[in-house]
Amino acid sequence: MAIATSFMLVASTALTDLGTDKTAAAEDPLVDEGEDGMVSTSHALASEVGEDMLTRNANAVDTAIAVHFALNVVEPMMSGMGGGGFMMVYDAEEDDTTIVNSRERAPAGAEPDMFLDEDGNEIPFQERVTSGDSVGVPGTLDGLMTASEKWGHLDFETLMEPAIELADEGFEIDGELAGAIDSNRDKLSQSAAEDVFLPEGEPLQEGDHLVQEDLADTMQLIQNEGLDAFYDGEVGQAIADTVQEFDGSMTMEDIRNYEADIDEPVWGEYQGYDIASMPPPSSGGLTLLQMLALLEDFDVGQYGSQDAERYHLLAEVMRLGYADRGEYMGDPEFVDVPFTGLLHPEYIEQRSALIYPDEANEDVEPGDPWAYEDQEPSHGSVEVEEREGTGETTHFTITDQWGNMVSYTSTIEQVFGSGIMVPDYGILLNNELTDFDATPGGANEVEPNKRPLSSMTPTIVFDDGEPYMSAGSPGGTTIINAVFNVVNNVIDHDMGLQEAIEAPRIHSMDYPNISWEEGVPQGARDELEALGHEFDENPSSLGNVQSIMVNHDDGVFEGVADSNRKGAAIGFTLDSASMINLVNRFEDEGEFENEETARDLLLHLTSINHYENQGDDEKVIRHMEEGFNDLLNHQNENGLISEEAHDILQAQADRLIEKLQ
Repeated sequence: MAIATSFMLVASTALTDLGTDKTAAAEDPLVDEGEDGMVSTSHALASEVGEDMLTRNANAVDTAIAVHFALNVVEPMMSGMGGGGFMMVYDAEEDDTTIVNSRERAPAGAEPDMFLDEDGNEIPFQERVTSGDSVGVPGTLDGLMTASEKWGHLDFETLMEPAIELADEGFEIDGELAGAIDSNRDKLSQSAAEDVFLPEGEPLQEGDHLVQEDLADTMQLIQNEGLDAFYDGEVGQAIADTVQEFDGSMTMEDIRNYEADIDEPVWGEYQGYDIASMPPPSSGGLTLLQMLALLEDFDVGQYGSQDAERYHLLAEVMRLGYADRGEYMGDPEFVDVPFTGLLHPEYIEQRSALIYPDEANEDVEPGDPWAYEDQEPSHGSVEVEEREGTGETTHFTITDQWGNMVSYTSTIEQVFGSGIMVPDYGILLNNELTDFDATPGGANEVEPNKRPLSSMTPTIVFDDGEPYMSAGSPGGTTIINAVFNVVNNVIDHDMGLQEAIEAPRIHSMDYPNISWEEGVPQGARDELEALGHEFDENPSSLGNVQSIMVNHDDGVFEGVADSNRKGAAIGFTLDSASMINLVNRFEDEGEFENEETARDLLLHLTSINHYENQGDDEKVIRHMEEGFNDLLNHQNENGLISEEAHDILQAQADRLIEKLQ
């Protein structure tokens, strides 16, 4: 992976003047463009951390690691070190797409019937969520380190700095976090989380200042001692002890044995585009690709994006996909999954014949993809419950100046996970094991060391072999359909990226129910109900899609953050103006021996900026090579500038010259 040669990050920058020229982002923080990088997340502070990394020549993977740690702090109800996830990485230099799988595992003491009561009935879902049995062995940290070792070139410890300072100094709570705290006060009050989010028994409010000292100390401990502090030290022991206090079976040995995996994506083709998505133990990729294959048998593009005919086709395709999802998918280390059969053209043709133009199919059952495999299924069949709530998660996506791309979905499952916080360490623990089927016997039954089925669907769409669009979403079982809606909007309805994300989405898993977002026309809903569909009484938000689209002709990244959270897309364009801003930051951070050093650099860059604005590339290149670079080297030789600041500015000068030649 192409990388910057050097990096420096002073954490205070992450909380003060993070941006370069954010005029466009200030007008609409949800959409931005950049020539040399883009970050789109569900929280503006995390996006700013990412943009600052890109500004300092970090690559997409290093930036993703810093962003994830920041999200752990500012969006603690959605993801964190107590959870897991799936990172998809496109390595431009190798032209290769790879997955880091940090899905949580069941502890060795997990049992298939652990979510059944004494009478053999399923324990209510909300009771399961807050039990120690719901907590899977966390994988996030090992996944981040695995990615860092494979693609990163910056110190892992350095990438934690912005998050540590955010946790230690605090930040202003937004309405999303305040609402989540208020809605989950009972869950949070059962553990050390009460002291953080419900001081004196009352939930923090929007605008309050949240400081997470224990979390900051834990991150600093990991920063100083490495991942052994977590997977073979006091943090891991505290996690195991806490889980056992809540009647779970997790031990230090379970934590010590955890390892993230490197996987290959599942691939499919739709309307001439190649699509890479997530394989089992996530159901997201196979289900998305199967639904797109089913949809391709119908000319959905002939309908308007809000026509009843289009919504009918989407709902029918969704139900077919989810029927197979619940029946056949699980952890491939434990069960055979019919990868070939689920996407086999003859099977797709057979399943698409179950979609009728004039009525909803009320009899959707799983098909038989094993007929297109060379083996028999290794598991039985159980009826899968329809769970309460959608679960929550976070998704973000990043590109860099070398063409690398990251599409990353991370989670602790429900909002605030299990609600169990490790005392003195500030880590919220997941309830990921409730993603297993409560009733034993199926592909997704509980087994020791097994990974529960997920719906996470980080995806990259390729056009003529080059990354065209990244997409992903939180939202539990709605994730797959959120991504499906957006891909359909872009490819079949020729929508721009923001229009595709903001268009009202629908979600259906089972006949006859359809969840819907505000904006689905009443007329279309009436027509669908006449066909046998039933819409939820009220609209709801379905997912939170973060996406980047690549315009290879113009060399521009477009990033869009979904409007149903307080996210932001921030682009980075390397030019003399961005370098001026960076020199000003370095001066504030004390990277120069004196004010004159910074002033001399700024004078040269201001002159270069003048020629750049005139479009005189020849003079820009000459002044950068003969003036700025010579001055920079002189300052470095005489100890007037820190080595790291020098290396960053030198790399940016070389890159700018390369762009203009």
